[in-house]
Amino acid sequence: MHRIVVTDYQYESIQTQYDMAEEAGDIELLAYQCKTEQDVIDACAGAEVLISQYAPITAHVLSKLPNLKAAVRYGIGTDTIDSAAAERLGIYVCNVPDYGIDDTANHTLALLFAMMRKLPVVAADVKGGGWNINCAKPLYRFAGSTVGLVGFGRIARDVARKLSVFGVKIIACAPHTTAEDMAQYGVEKATFSEVVSKSDFISLHCPATKETFHMIDAGAFQKMKNTAFLINCARGSVVDQQALEQALQREEIAGAALDVLEEEPIAMDSPLLKMDNVLVTSHVGGYSEQAILALQQGVMREAIHIVHAGKPIHPVNRPQKAGRYR
Repeated sequence: MHRIVVTDYQYESIQTQYDMAEEAGDIELLAYQCKTEQDVIDACAGAEVLISQYAPITAHVLSKLPNLKAAVRYGIGTDTIDSAAAERLGIYVCNVPDYGIDDTANHTLALLFAMMRKLPVVAADVKGGGWNINCAKPLYRFAGSTVGLVGFGRIARDVARKLSVFGVKIIACAPHTTAEDMAQYGVEKATFSEVVSKSDFISLHCPATKETFHMIDAGAFQKMKNTAFLINCARGSVVDQQALEQALQREEIAGAALDVLEEEPIAMDSPLLKMDNVLVTSHVGGYSEQAILALQQGVMREAIHIVHAGKPIHPVNRPQKAGRYR
């Protein structure tokens, strides 16, 4: 029997995964709710593959799991797993890159349109007893505006495709994507500086890496139009939250819509929650009932493929030698 361990999950049920394990016939699936490194080490003894959500899959953890072939994460981002350490140890890190593309793109657009029409400001005015069109002034027509995308992966491409009918100009920066590839989606390739300085709406679509940490900092905010809105459905660490708060207080930008933050959940005394021109949602961008089913199927399909075929479907690292494949 091949042992696969789910270290933690936030779903009501993972029965789909148990069903897939039973159907495979040679899979022992164990599930836990690990919080600490030691929890993970204890739970994953003898595991060939672990599946995790938020549990810490650190270098120390990985070094204590001699049978481990791969670590698979619920989702697209793998920043809870030490990929570099895994690579050194010959362990693959895998994700499910296509489970919630439509949902996250739609959530991005929902936040963008809410900012464009200043819905948080208008809704707050009505709740406060007002009924005044002037509270939203100035509002500008969306057609003719510029939307800037930072990153151009699957979600950004879906956002661009869906925006194509609105008569907006779309520009994007992504170091590994050619101008020709972007042009297929009606997008003009630009530099990061051009995206932040020329865009009316700046939407983030990049992973959490050393290179993207605090990419949107005080300097970036100073380059933005004071009428610009920031939308983040990517990773909280991409934005320097303190710099964002200061930029909003100084009116360097017009507002922000955030589905992800540096620290989650957001502190209830955060200045962001006191601003009518800020909309915060609870990291729900990738959620729909269909997406959760696809995600659970995706992680399990990946794990089973690894133990049966000896290689992953969606690796995000490249171990120099897969020394743990026997």
